[in-house]
Amino acid sequence: MDRIILIETSTSLCSAALVEDGVVVSEKLSTEPRAHASMTAPFISEMLKERGLRVKDCSAVAVSKGPGSYTGLRVGVSTAKGLCFGGGIPLIAVGTLDTLVWQAIDEGLVPEGCRYIVPMIDARRMEVYTGIFTPDGKQISPTVAQIVEEDSFREQLAEGPVLFIGDGAEKCRDVIALPQASFVQCNPKASGMRRPAVAAFREGRFEDVAYFEPFYLKEFMTTVSKKKLF
Repeated sequence: MDRIILIETSTSLCSAALVEDGVVVSEKLSTEPRAHASMTAPFISEMLKERGLRVKDCSAVAVSKGPGSYTGLRVGVSTAKGLCFGGGIPLIAVGTLDTLVWQAIDEGLVPEGCRYIVPMIDARRMEVYTGIFTPDGKQISPTVAQIVEEDSFREQLAEGPVLFIGDGAEKCRDVIALPQASFVQCNPKASGMRRPAVAAFREGRFEDVAYFEPFYLKEFMTTVSKKKLF
């Protein structure tokens, strides 16, 4: 039996799931924002305990590779690497945009006649991490950091219905104000990683556990606090 632990930590909410032979048999979802460090590992421990399993009983660990939150991605990847090293099992990486697209497909969120799915991960202000996918989950444009403006995605919208999904979707609703645009505001979930993770496992597409790094897309920016310490 193929068992894959799924870890999703790319946005403000984190989740974990367990897949057995392509079926999600357990899932844990956080409701508290930015609690990745305190909840991710306990989620996995709870799932395995409920199923009477140990990490080495699993076939692989799949983790969200980004783009997304710098801190969230670091927590997820560090946790995944620890499980892989400890259990002697391979690592799989799944793009955050792919997760949102398959989440939309699996949960029946794709509108009838939809021509494109556009996942959106919130960056800052009117910027999102995004790409363009077909309704069957194929990515047809590069993953980019894009500032959403009035004319954004007009070419795709001219062809018919487009689904915008992710934690950056709702803020674009008033900017992309066309009837053929549908918006689903949500965070990516570990269960949405199921199909790409299973496909990667069966095709043997594994990452180097020692050297794998998340796909940040943009460099992490630090700021100097203006508060006086003394």
